[in-house]
Amino acid sequence: MAKSKKSASAKKVGTTLQALQAEGKALLEIWNKRQTAQRKLFTADTKADGFDTRLGKLLQELKAQSPLDSGQISRQTLATYKVDKIDRRRRSEALWFVENEVDCRDFIQKSKKGYTSLSALQKAMYKASKEADAKASKEAESSNEEPSKEEVSDVGQSKVKLSKEAIVKSIVKACKASDIDLLDIAEALMEIDTVSETEETETKVAA
Repeated sequence: MAKSKKSASAKKVGTTLQALQAEGKALLEIWNKRQTAQRKLFTADTKADGFDTRLGKLLQELKAQSPLDSGQISRQTLATYKVDKIDRRRRSEALWFVENEVDCRDFIQKSKKGYTSLSALQKAMYKASKEADAKASKEAESSNEEPSKEEVSDVGQSKVKLSKEAIVKSIVKACKASDIDLLDIAEALMEIDTVSETEETETKVAA
């Protein structure tokens, strides 16, 4: 009896999972169809004679005629030209599209999938612009940090004169770091001094 209940429970769970998966698949198909339809509608609305283009151009003209410095279109003007009932956001996006039409169309043309609305286009362009600005800023900072050829050639050539004690301390520190005997350095310095005296003597004799 217990085994029978367990089998029935497993069957119910399996059926439920299958039903949920089928529902999810059906919803995905509906969504994909809607996205395709919205892309087609967006393409139609942004054509030269499309809804958003025509709406944007009308609002652009009304904005130019506005007596306000900001170019704001009054509610009365919108009502006079019968566009006050059109969604405020849609009006704003249509005006933005027309005012940036060249850049918008260029961006749309470079897109692989296309867009479903002006909102999606606006968001994508803003993101791309932000990323481009960040990249340019990073490159500018990197360029400013790179040393010039003159600076590179001057590495190790300190313009500040060091005292004898400071030089000695530097030599001692370098010897310890490289595990070199100070006597070897002293002998090397004496050899340099000897060579210098020999060269000086030869120069005088030759003269």
